[in-house]
Amino acid sequence: MPWNVGDVRITRVVEHVMPFTVDFFAAATPADVAAEAWLVPDFVDADGRYLMSFQTFVVEAGARRIVVDTCTGNSKDRPLIPQFDHQHRPFLKNLTAAGFAPDTIDVVVCTHLHVDHVGWNTRLVDGEWTPTFPRARYLFGAADIDYWSRSKDPLHAPAFADSVRPVIDAGLVDAVTADTALTGEVRIVRTPGHTPGHMSVWIDDRCVITGDVLHNPIQCRHPEWTARGDVDPDLARATRGGLLQAAAATDALVLGTHFAGVGAGRVSSTADGYRFTPESHD
Repeated sequence: MPWNVGDVRITRVVEHVMPFTVDFFAAATPADVAAEAWLVPDFVDADGRYLMSFQTFVVEAGARRIVVDTCTGNSKDRPLIPQFDHQHRPFLKNLTAAGFAPDTIDVVVCTHLHVDHVGWNTRLVDGEWTPTFPRARYLFGAADIDYWSRSKDPLHAPAFADSVRPVIDAGLVDAVTADTALTGEVRIVRTPGHTPGHMSVWIDDRCVITGDVLHNPIQCRHPEWTARGDVDPDLARATRGGLLQAAAATDALVLGTHFAGVGAGRVSSTADGYRFTPESHD
């Protein structure tokens, strides 16, 4: 079932879920994770590993259909992560079954240009990487385009080549340089730190799709924890604190881009950080 935020409807389509070890957050210990027993089974598995969901949110606002993030994709050469490498998952079939055929999408927002957020931007057609959403405008952070177009990172540079560059070359990309309204209710807000051009998506002040400002709800309890891949850890911490403060102030529904299980909840301020309370669909 979708979430309804005012007149806006948000549907999640999951590509896959996989576990990550405790050291995904460098400062974390197994005892820290065990102390948050409420995380099991939605967000942490029985072995104390973080459960990360790779998923797309489709936002319907009026007549516009907005896809937020496009997971890891199929047929991509990703030898560093076997779960991403040359996969053949039924994601597009599932997206279509949910009512969102690729040619009905108006906008694709990639919160950032990491490998696991751009994969379905393209699909392999007759040996060529072809835009998956041919009618859509693809919105990427300008700072991310600049950064990753020059990067030699062995994981993310190939993703830029096969999942970002082809849609740029097709003339489908708009580079985002400032907070941007997509509709009367939906806006992109710059949230840099994890990457230089990272963005989150807000629906009024009542809901936020986080991108990788948060990877797991345990970061609400430990907003100081930074994740693997944070380009600027100090800025990532500051950005996370700002997002949590804003979400708590308005009692916003928090949709974590990598949150498994129910995938959503609300945050409230505590003496030593924030508390995350999971919330099921309407």
